[in-house]
Formats: sequence, structure tokens, C-alpha cells
Amino acid sequence: MHVLMSGASGLIGSALNDRLRSSGHTVTALVRRPAGAGEIRWDPAAGSIPDGALDGVDGIVNLAGAGINDHRWTDDYKQTLVESRLNSTRLLVEAVATARSKPAVLVSGSAIGYYGDRGDEELDEQAPPGETFLARLCVGWEAAAAEARRHGVRVVTVRTGIVLTPKGGALKKELPLFKLGLGGSFGSGRQWQSWISLDDEVGAIEHLLAADVDGPANLTAPNPVTNAEFTKTLANAVHRPAVLRIPSVGPKLLLGSELAEALLFTGQRVVPNALQASGYAFAHPLLADALGALLA
Repeated sequence: MHVLMSGASGLIGSALNDRLRSSGHTVTALVRRPAGAGEIRWDPAAGSIPDGALDGVDGIVNLAGAGINDHRWTDDYKQTLVESRLNSTRLLVEAVATARSKPAVLVSGSAIGYYGDRGDEELDEQAPPGETFLARLCVGWEAAAAEARRHGVRVVTVRTGIVLTPKGGALKKELPLFKLGLGGSFGSGRQWQSWISLDDEVGAIEHLLAADVDGPANLTAPNPVTNAEFTKTLANAVHRPAVLRIPSVGPKLLLGSELAEALLFTGQRVVPNALQASGYAFAHPLLADALGALLA
């Protein structure tokens, strides 16, 4: 399969690039800098993508977007988060519309933030969206991708949970503190954390490029945990205690109230029904096993 990918330099995109190439697929990366071998330069903000960018392409993976936790959520940065996702997705759909031959599938990014803060409610792909900023962002992002169906393209929107890897993301930030015995749960610790190993994240995306799935797919392991359970399991994995409880005031001062609340003090209890029904077998269905493999 020839796959065109946006966001190929990110944490997930770079791992997926390696995975697809090792599986024998051809990957062409969309980049905003001068293009090198196996790359095409585009400019989503300017609405620019070369004619023929989709020639010979069998599938598209769209992971482009500014980092959710890279900056405080000022009004300006929230607009950047929205525009970086919607502009790139709309541009890809426009390219599909004018392509001489259409790709068979578009796998487009989303997140479990789609569901908002839902307490202990178990959430599969049929659950309605929440009302938070992240929920509204994901609704708009998925709607932009869904327009590709008008052109006969199968569309899968991947609602990704907390991706675990010591190379980046939340786990990379938490590990140094936990290794010093300074890790702890956030607030009450009762908020749910729906996680997935990086291996399963890229394995699931590769699977969805060919699987008979159309619509949303939760990219989370089948066994979500509370923050308190996550804290205990990670502490056990690094053979350190974790008895601290981190109140909300510090993170909210550091990150801003809205971002800290979304990332640390609320959560979603998400299950990957669509992914499992399509036949995907998780390499790491249990958190202890996943952390053991990642930290070995």
C-alpha cells in the first residue's frame, strides 16, 4: 500500500512511518519545510498542496495538528489548535476531490477528548460528544474528515487515548519523578485514564488502513484504569513508592486551569469496541504488562 501521511514527524507519526515501512508499505510524508526524498511539501495554512500529490496513493493517514499540551490554552492558542487541524484536514479532502484516482481510505486523527468529562460512564464509539473545548474541537475535526465520504473514500476517525512510551508524551514527563519516588496521583485519583501503548497505537492504525471499519474507532487499550491505579502500577514498575497526592492548585498555576483540568483532573472511561470487533489483537491489553515491556 502507498500511504500519504501528514504529521509524520510527530511522536505517533514517526513510529507509524517506521512500522509501515517495515511492513513493506510505501510512505510519502507531507511536510511544511523543503521536501526531501519520499516527501511532498504542503502549506495547510495557505491551502497549498501540489497537484498530483495523491497520484498512486492508496490510503491517507492524517495526524497533523499543533500539540494539545505544548502551550497554555490562551484564546489565541486554542484557535491555533482548531485551525491546525481543520485546515489540514479540509485541504486533504479537497485534494481527494480533485484527485485523478481516489485513495480507498482516510484514517484521520481525533482524541478521546471527544467525550468530555463523563465520570465512571463506560464510553464506546456510539457515546455522544461532550461539551468541553476538546470535545468541540474533536467534533469539528471529525466532521471535516467525514467530507471525504462524498468522494467514495472510507473514513476512520481514530479517537486516541493517552499514548504510553518513554520516548515522549505523559510517560516521559512522569518517569523521572516516579524513579525518584516522587510520583503521585492527581487530585482524588478517581478520574479514568484510557491509555494505549505506542506499539498498539501504530499497530491499530496500520490495521485500520485495511480493516472493514468506517466511522470512529477508539484507540485505547481494553482495560482503562483510574489515575490512582495508574500511579500505583507505574510506581511498581519502577520499584518505588508513590504515596503523594498532587492537589490541583500547582498544575493549574503551571498549565492554566482549563488545560490542567482537561489533562490531569478529569478523564474518560473508554473501550475500543470497533477496533476489537474488527479483529485487532492488542499486544498490551493490560497496563502492568505494557509498562513492563516499555520500561524493560
